[in-house]
Amino acid sequence: MSGQLEGKVALVTGAVRRNGRAIALALAREGADVAVNTRRSREEAEKVRAEIERIGRRSLVCVADITKEDAVRKMFDEIAAKFGRVDILVNNAADRGNVPFAEMTTAQWRHIVGIVLDGSFYCARAAIPLMLKNGWGRIVNVSGVGHHAPSYVGRVHVGTAKSGVEGFTRALASEYAKHNITVNCVSPGRIGGQRSATSGELSHPDMLPPVGHMGVPEDIAGAVHFLCLPGSGFITGHILHVNGGQFLP
Repeated sequence: MSGQLEGKVALVTGAVRRNGRAIALALAREGADVAVNTRRSREEAEKVRAEIERIGRRSLVCVADITKEDAVRKMFDEIAAKFGRVDILVNNAADRGNVPFAEMTTAQWRHIVGIVLDGSFYCARAAIPLMLKNGWGRIVNVSGVGHHAPSYVGRVHVGTAKSGVEGFTRALASEYAKHNITVNCVSPGRIGGQRSATSGELSHPDMLPPVGHMGVPEDIAGAVHFLCLPGSGFITGHILHVNGGQFLP
């Protein structure tokens, strides 16, 4: 890493494990101070904070439910009070959920859409005024391959929310392109390692992508890291698929 994000402040939502943790550490290694968001896993978030501080960067744990507008506002107030700015926002928080569509309740639908789509909206809306003040910003949203390729069953609500995030990315990118704020999206494929209890059933669990192996969280972190660099300023509104050839747009 070359310290290209020295002096920048990043917020990564859902940053306590797997992709989120890897993203937070990658940005810290590049020189950014990082706020670590979690909905309720403070103990895990504190471990990530300690890792960031061992790298030599400042960090802050933000326990906040991003589906709540007031909670997001308070979180950004805390970040601004400690760091004085926000330059990078990574909307990574998600919940996988797994339920047959005919059995899906309104509460289950709203839970997923609330985290993935509403949470991205609340966080971006809070971050952009700070980015405008600084004259520079990077927003990276995280979607997924599930609505592009037949990978999962029982995840209509997840696929819908992630698809919405991609549309949100393009629209927001268009609106703020003139303000030196880029908005992009990383769409992960199958990432190996321990899966959460809510990840759901793979439709083809033994099928590997064309590269012959599952991805790792660092693959996703590398893509996000690239899109956050100063040299990525001519890339905006882009959906970057990181899936080993599982889906070819």
